[in-house]
Amino acid sequence: MIDVNVSLSRWPFRRLPLDETPRLVERLQEKGVTQAWAGSFDALLHEDMAGANARLAEECATAGEGILLPFGSVNPNLPDWEEDLRRCAEEHGMRGIRLHPDWHQYRLDDPAVPRLLDLAGEQGLIVQITLLMEDERTRHPLVSLEKVDAAPLVTLAKERPELSLILLNSQRVLRGALQGELAAAGVCFDIAMQEGVGGIRKLMDQVPFEQILFGSHAPFFYFESAELKLRESELGETIRSAIERGNAEKVSGGRS
Repeated sequence: MIDVNVSLSRWPFRRLPLDETPRLVERLQEKGVTQAWAGSFDALLHEDMAGANARLAEECATAGEGILLPFGSVNPNLPDWEEDLRRCAEEHGMRGIRLHPDWHQYRLDDPAVPRLLDLAGEQGLIVQITLLMEDERTRHPLVSLEKVDAAPLVTLAKERPELSLILLNSQRVLRGALQGELAAAGVCFDIAMQEGVGGIRKLMDQVPFEQILFGSHAPFFYFESAELKLRESELGETIRSAIERGNAEKVSGGRS
């Protein structure tokens, strides 16, 4: 199984079960995860993105037991963000980057976004865009975030068919027609925030199963939550296997 949505370090507002990397890795291995794409909670509030990414790469290398792949973060509102992106690819050998437009306070129609995507594409990086980190109703009262409008991604994705774009934690933010338009443009989706009975089957009404990836959002969510979504949906072995691993392998081009 490949989990495309885990995070290391500390959630800023409370301790989480399994927020120590060895314990998280142990749980992932128990569940049959052989590869997990890991971002960092530090990226949300730290202004030293280079430091956050370096720590992430080191933690994956020293405590990841060979299953954690670091996905560094880039904030186009910070000075010299292009250098942060370069370091992710060239110094740390990362397979991708993870963006947080709500926490970093930029819109997806910001002029810097097309350049960021182009530079990521030139480096062969997967781009994950996290639309939500937690239910807005449970946020700390000092945190006020603007909802991410994903509509600009339709054009951005269509103009960059070779770029691998993945939306994480998207289902509370977008549904219906826009979700279908993004899927038609080649965008992939994880299942961490897909809710309801038969949730994955409902997601497949808008998104081809080949563009659905297994993501747990661990340790913020219990891994078992995502695992249950696969079990309770009647998917069949072909679709289940694709979501659990095959689709992520295609997105990453078989590289580890």
